[in-house]
Amino acid sequence: MVYRKLSELVISLESPQQSDTFVKLFKAAVRDGRVIATDLPERFTLPKNHVRRGAEGTYQRDTREMVYEVTPKVEQWVQETQAALAQVRTRTRKVKLTSEAVEAGEVDFQALAAETRRKMQAKYEKGQKPSQGKSRKKR
Repeated sequence: MVYRKLSELVISLESPQQSDTFVKLFKAAVRDGRVIATDLPERFTLPKNHVRRGAEGTYQRDTREMVYEVTPKVEQWVQETQAALAQVRTRTRKVKLTSEAVEAGEVDFQALAAETRRKMQAKYEKGQKPSQGKSRKKR
């Protein structure tokens, strides 16, 4: 049997910034029984650099070391997981509402106008029914 440490696997990742995500997925695979592994008493430092908001500098996190059995099934899981993490995750860019964005056609003006009309109507109707929410029904 061939055994390997989790820290060796994490170091071999293409993107060190995804090491924490990979470790979470690895532990989930151990819980599900897809990977046979055991904890070791030692810890290792993840290569990902974390930044605290409003603070200067970076820090790194530690996690518990594990040893897993290297099998073709596990190697396939590792490759699939690395491929899934390597895919570029694109976020949809939210366009800031400005007159230039409206003129350039980057936002749907008709939809925004309908939403504004709906909000104004709701506020108007709410104003026509003063303090109805606090009044009690008479018996």
